Amino acid sequence: MRSSLCLALLALSLSAPVFAQDYPRLIGEATALTQGKDYQKSVAAFESAFKLDATHANDFYNGACAAALAGNPALAFDWLAKASELGWANPQHLQTDPDLISLHDLPRWQPVVAAMKQARKALDANIDKPLRAELRAVLDDDQKYRKQIDSVEKTNGRDSPQMHGLWKIIQQKDAENLAKVTAILDQRGWLGPDIVGNDGASALFLAIQHADLETQVKYLPLMRAAVKEKKAQGGSLALLEDRVALREGRRQIYGSQIGFNPKTKKYYVLPLDDPDAVDVRRASVGLQSLADYVKHWEIVWDANEYKKILPELEKIER
Repeated sequence: MRSSLCLALLALSLSAPVFAQDYPRLIGEATALTQGKDYQKSVAAFESAFKLDATHANDFYNGACAAALAGNPALAFDWLAKASELGWANPQHLQTDPDLISLHDLPRWQPVVAAMKQARKALDANIDKPLRAELRAVLDDDQKYRKQIDSVEKTNGRDSPQMHGLWKIIQQKDAENLAKVTAILDQRGWLGPDIVGNDGASALFLAIQHADLETQVKYLPLMRAAVKEKKAQGGSLALLEDRVALREGRRQIYGSQIGFNPKTKKYYVLPLDDPDAVDVRRASVGLQSLADYVKHWEIVWDANEYKKILPELEKIER
């Protein structure tokens, strides 16, 4: 990433029209700067982004966190108010977020918390409780057995009968969940947290993420529209975009999909487009840096080294 990107875009805005596609780049830059603890520059990047588009609640919340960390409480409170106005309403997260601790003893803090709780109460009144309960059961089935994968693999081995048995159960549950979720999507469209809660919205995404390619391709446009309408998370869409791209023989965009080399017994990032800029793309949709993400698989991310082995990785995948 180039730290001059924000300044270059700002200079451009003085001499030529700035197009909407610059917004995600600026948000990506701002998020990456926050992750790198360069809070002052992060705030500047958020400010530049909000001049182009001031309609994304989650970005205003993240900007408020950067402002609080930069020692600018007034701006942090202003952006929290804007996030709330645009529909960001998670008072529990607000009160436990370590990025905002510096605001807790200031006079504006309690009114912000109270307003957020009231907004949350109003949103919850619209929840379809029976449907949310149905989708929560889907979510539980999707995650319950997948959470056992690491322990079963470590205890019995990747190709053990126990692992094969576990995957058989997962595939069976996925098929059952997919039938339930596609029936909902076909009848009611992609429902957001305002109707089914965050857990229900996650269930919709995961059922499609774990489906066959034909199903993913069918519902991908619906999820893209849901993200634009703020009914789904951009980070979730990124994972689905990556999975579809790889299944169609293209490189993934965000580096979310991981492969396993049976010869080396090591995991690796499946073929990825433009590795140098992946963290900007990930940050623009709210994902952590690729280096942090791949630690779970004991992968050490180095973009330059990855570019050297990328042709070989693509041979393996072919």
